[in-house]
Amino acid sequence: MAASSTPGGRDQPLGLTVHALPTLDSAAAARTPDTRSGRWKMLAVLLVCAAPVIASYFTYYVIRPEARRSYGELIDPQRPLPALAGVAPDGSRIELPALKGQWLLVSVAGGACDATCEQYLYLQRQMRESLGREKERLDRVWLVSDEAAIPEKLNTALQGATVLRVAGLEQWLQAAPGQKLTDHLYVVDPIGNWMMRFPANMDAAGAAQAKRDLERLLRASSSWDKEGR
Repeated sequence: MAASSTPGGRDQPLGLTVHALPTLDSAAAARTPDTRSGRWKMLAVLLVCAAPVIASYFTYYVIRPEARRSYGELIDPQRPLPALAGVAPDGSRIELPALKGQWLLVSVAGGACDATCEQYLYLQRQMRESLGREKERLDRVWLVSDEAAIPEKLNTALQGATVLRVAGLEQWLQAAPGQKLTDHLYVVDPIGNWMMRFPANMDAAGAAQAKRDLERLLRASSSWDKEGR
């Protein structure tokens, strides 16, 4: 090691100072992005968003409060709206899945609309109106199952209803044993599943019981289903 010279000419030993290096924070060094924590947080957010839907369906379909007093028959498994094309009275074509987004109260009959058909169209209208402010969450639907002309006298009764002429409904709806499709009213949920069938040959007393079923369905789904598509 070389020596340094002072102004007086004498050699002095060279000093060497070693500075301590900064120490690493071992905890910080070991810390890595916690991707698993992020995934769990994302899953938690998704569960919170889906919880109302899951809870309402679990309550109605699994726990089924008041199920013994239910007037309508629950369909299990549920049947989604099929990809069938319907023709409206103005000639426009509408795919049945386009009706999703609302609760549907559905009747089926030939275009000539016999006495039972007229009764059901009347009951559909009365049941919807009796729901009060919740009625906007329910649409009346008449599926015409043949090519017969629709009588003009029904124009007033059909105001505000969806009327579609559709073939092949048997691949989706099913009547109770010994009955015909035209003998029932059917309920489709906003997701597009046929999920309830009311008893055949419904009268005014039966309609009052059916209305209570509709009220329960609307109440059970109030947290996630809103009026309008």
